[in-house]
Formats: sequence, structure tokens, C-alpha cells
Amino acid sequence: MSHAKLKVAIIGSGNIGTDLMIKILRNAQCLEMAVMVGIDPASDGLARAARMGVAVTHEGVEGLTRMEVFKDIDFVFDATSAGAHVQNDAFLRLVKPGIRLIDLTPAAIGPYCVPVVNLEQNLDQLNVNMVTCGGQATIPMVAAVSRVAKVHYAEIVASIASKSAGPGTRANIDEFTETTSRAIEVIGGAAKGKAIIVMNPAEPPLIMRDTVFVLSEAVDQALVETSIAEMAAAVQAYVPGYRLKQKVQFDVIPASAPLHLPGRGTFSGLKTSVFLEVEGAAHYLPSYAGNLDIMTSAAMATAERMAQSMSQH
Repeated sequence: MSHAKLKVAIIGSGNIGTDLMIKILRNAQCLEMAVMVGIDPASDGLARAARMGVAVTHEGVEGLTRMEVFKDIDFVFDATSAGAHVQNDAFLRLVKPGIRLIDLTPAAIGPYCVPVVNLEQNLDQLNVNMVTCGGQATIPMVAAVSRVAKVHYAEIVASIASKSAGPGTRANIDEFTETTSRAIEVIGGAAKGKAIIVMNPAEPPLIMRDTVFVLSEAVDQALVETSIAEMAAAVQAYVPGYRLKQKVQFDVIPASAPLHLPGRGTFSGLKTSVFLEVEGAAHYLPSYAGNLDIMTSAAMATAERMAQSMSQH
């Protein structure tokens, strides 16, 4: 049985919002791109949306709510900043209480959502938080380890091309580290998480790379390797450019020579190191901007699955 597509609006006409718009227009099965919302009438994102036949407003969420099409909007993707999302959520909730918000900022009003890990538990949420680009890339790897062994500590380093980081991303650096660290614990299953982001100014721009270090109880390394491979394949289903850069590396930390973790005592067990690369689909920025691609792909996959669930009720 076929169902009408659900209409969506995107708030934020920068890099992330524009890339997401193009993905929805080209690839969405259950979603229909209806409105692009910005605050700068001269923004490239709004101009591109208009050229592609999408309705636009440069008057922010208030402008969106005044549009005739707003009554038919089911999903709003927010690709602004953490501070702006708090205001956007409050305003939209007053005007249309049942609207679904997919939050691509680190505001974390709603529960964290990483599609391959916990989307099915959050299908009925009215606001879900897509964590961060680094979180979407690395938390699946932490979760892959934690489903076969108790994880005591996980640390991730996300390295992105400076050119792929727009004003919204740069304004959210503190929130990036805090939100990603917390989500490593809440979704990834680590007792303690830490996140670091590096904006690399190298020319030509470097592709997104992520490193994941996981300290867990001692467990069969083959079990961990298999779990990681299965999780990577699951992410690839909606982010084709996601891949392991090399074989998973293991170090056994013996009790006779434990690691010292600042503020957390000593550790012995298994250290797992995962090296990832995320190549973008080049829908808006070039393929080095895998950080955009994994964020927008995860957001679209989340809304698509929610839309399927809504049509079945």
C-alpha cells in the first residue's frame, strides 16, 4: 500500500541544511521537501532552494509558521545552533504541539538518537537529537564493543576539514564535546566517555577521519571484531561512504602493568582501537565533507523510519 509522503521543513540554510535538502529531494522515500527556512535573505542555501522549486522564507521559524503550507508540515529538521534550537523548539511547540523535530544541533532537548543503535526505541518521540557528526560516526563502534563486553572508558577523536565547518558548527564546539561525551555513555554504553574534535586546515581539505579507543573487560577479540564489522555494515546502509580505514587493533592490558586513567584509577583488560573514514556523497560540499554527510544521512534515515511507523498506525 502506498502512502502520501510527509511534508518537511528545514530550519537553517547553511551547509548542513542545504545538504539535507538535496538528499531529501533526491533520495527520500517517505518525505517531501516543502520549506527551507533561513534568516539571511542573501544565503546561498535559500537561493539554491528557490532554484530547486522549494518554498523559502528568510524570516526564521516565525516566518515558517505564517506560511500556508505550515499546517501540513509533519517534520521540522533544525540545522541551526544549540542555542537557537532551544528557542525554535519552544516556539514551534506552542504553535503546533504534535510536530516532530529532528535536532541536528547539540542542544539535546530530546533523547540522543543514533539510527543503528537506538532509533527503534525512539520512534514516537516528538524531538530527537542527532548528537553530532563525530557521535554519529563513532558511537556505533563503542556500542558494538559494549554489546559483547563491559566498556569502562571510550574516547573518540573526530577530525574534519576546516572548510566543511560552517558558522553553526564553529559556534557549537563546547556543546559538541559535551554532547558527544555524554552520548558515548548513554547510547554507546561506556561508563565514561570523552570526545575531541579537530578542524584540520590542510589544503587540499582532508576527508573526515575518526579514531575510537575503547577500554573494556577482557573478551574474545574475534567477538569484538565481528560485532564491529556488523555495525559498520549497518551504518553503511544509510551512509555509503562510511568504512573502516584498517583492521581493528587490539592491545591486552595485563593486571601486572595496568593503564593509569586520570581521575579513574587503573585499568586492565582489552584496549580496542578503531580507525574510520567517512567520505561524503558530495551532494552540496565536496566528498571530503563526510561530517555533513553522516549527519544529514542519519537525520533523514531517522525521519524516514519515523514516517514509516506513523503510516502504519
